[in-house]
Amino acid sequence: MTERPERWTQATVYPDMWVNPQNDPRNTDGVSPDGELPTLQDYLRDYRLTLTMKCEGLDAEQLARRSVPPSSLSLLGLVRHLAEVERDWRTWVRPDRPLDKLYGPDGGDFAGAVGDPAVVDGAFADLAREQRETDELLDRYPDLGERVGDQGIALREIWVHRIDEYARHCGHADLLRECIDGRVGQ
Repeated sequence: MTERPERWTQATVYPDMWVNPQNDPRNTDGVSPDGELPTLQDYLRDYRLTLTMKCEGLDAEQLARRSVPPSSLSLLGLVRHLAEVERDWRTWVRPDRPLDKLYGPDGGDFAGAVGDPAVVDGAFADLAREQRETDELLDRYPDLGERVGDQGIALREIWVHRIDEYARHCGHADLLRECIDGRVGQ
């Protein structure tokens, strides 16, 4: 990218926000959730929404735009990558049912993130499906101390790892989006 976009935000109430509080789907009325599992679910929901919000309003070429050479990092690549890891987490829980990679081996999630509207639509459909299937599997395990899989991983660790994965990639998405069109905000 040769020209630098001007920084801007859609928010008018707080200049460091992505959108105004009344338009932010991550805002909920009332007190925080009671209990550990509902708190983890709430955080994961918000990070998933953040990733989606960072991608909104961009066309296929913009979503597929790479960060800086030689990196293959792009917003579309992140969407595809998170679909892959959602799928992989199910294998942590059920190693007897291994799942094939969605986009092939060796970084196909990022390498195949090209500026084609069909690829974009497919990536978001894949992510939604993989999130739903992982959520449905984990709903069967309400005890966060229960150990699953051949490694005996505690469910709590899987939940925290999921939040960590989305949070890290939402940080990448912040920088990618700012480079694409200058839009900033948490």
